[in-house]
Amino acid sequence: MTATTVRTGPASLLRFATAGSVDDGKSTLVGRLLHDSKSVLADQLEAVERASRSRGRNAPDLALLTDGLRAEREQGITIDVAYRYFATPRRRFILADTPGHVQYTRNMATGASTAELTVILVDARNGVVEQTRRHAAVAALLRVPHVVLAVNKMDLVDYAEPVFAAIAEEFTVLAAALGVPEITAIPISALAGDNVAEPSARMDWYGGPTVLEHLETVPVSHDLTACPARFPVQYVIRPQTAEHPDYRGYAGQLASGVLRVGDPVTVLPSGRTSTVAALDLLGEPVDTAWAPQSVTVLLADEVDVSRGDLIATDPLPALTRDVEAAVCHLHERPLLPGAKVLLKHTTRTVRALVVEVSHRIDTDTLAAELAPDGLGINDIGRVVLRSAEPLALDHYSDHRRTGSLLLIDPADGTTLTAGMVGGARWIFRGERTDA
Repeated sequence: MTATTVRTGPASLLRFATAGSVDDGKSTLVGRLLHDSKSVLADQLEAVERASRSRGRNAPDLALLTDGLRAEREQGITIDVAYRYFATPRRRFILADTPGHVQYTRNMATGASTAELTVILVDARNGVVEQTRRHAAVAALLRVPHVVLAVNKMDLVDYAEPVFAAIAEEFTVLAAALGVPEITAIPISALAGDNVAEPSARMDWYGGPTVLEHLETVPVSHDLTACPARFPVQYVIRPQTAEHPDYRGYAGQLASGVLRVGDPVTVLPSGRTSTVAALDLLGEPVDTAWAPQSVTVLLADEVDVSRGDLIATDPLPALTRDVEAAVCHLHERPLLPGAKVLLKHTTRTVRALVVEVSHRIDTDTLAAELAPDGLGINDIGRVVLRSAEPLALDHYSDHRRTGSLLLIDPADGTTLTAGMVGGARWIFRGERTDA
């Protein structure tokens, strides 16, 4: 069969996340976006209207479109990350509605880890609060390229421009200190629909885009195909059939870059080199594969390759056992120096030692503090790790997937910590102070 090049076209897709403190209106904003973009089925809307009437509300409570867990409905807060898929004529969206309660900040980190944009909500009556700073810090740590500050509940402050301007200025100063590359501030009322999908006549002093217009037009700037190829091997395929007696393919998802038949590649950590002999996509041979496609790679040489190996093109990632990373600790159990953990990097999991927990970050002042008692839940800090086997690591700022890692409890498999190799600039420039 002749190999062909298959590509579905440059469909515009934006992954974004919402974040904010409890009762800032995240679920209402998400519900409003779904409703006003005509992405809610009629029976779903009828169910929401019935539930709203049973609570004595005349207008539909759009937050019910996203708060799907019983505990969420009972407590009136978002607990888990709720993923929603919707589209407009201009773009497709994958939305992660993340929790606002400080207890669930780790879920916000999960939702924002693959986002290209984060919408951080603040209540116009309260302004920038501690949780706002924490969410901004997590967004900066995860290198989210675009941040939208949605100043919600403007209807409760009489749509006053000075209130919005003061909050936007305070947040902009914070975001600049964190190194957030782009901030867009939008005054909204998610409940009334002001500046969500339609411009608000009650805020004629604001001349910027609505939330939906900005989501539709913000450039998705990070092109995975422009990076060097990184292919973490997930599975080795050896059918050993009469038709394919010598078939040996390596299956996985291309994390970045482009692979073409004939490309020279290096297998890490062994350092063995070969060339791409063939590429299979959905059972069909192709000439080219690009991120984030899932493909099977066949090499021209007999190279020992197994799950967890990385097939890469130049420039190659660093091969090291000593890892310095900025981390967000996700578990109630503290992360302590000397802890033995499993380190998961792409499809590779190795034993590792926490050599040092050097400091944590005060999200209010952005100052680095010594952390002799380790990192507690939701703490952001810097750690040094030593792995039992070499790892092929990129800097997180260059490759979000091959520059990220997880620390796992070897006893029960619990995820403890999310880490970014090299970390954020604002963490490493901080001076240590006595905690």
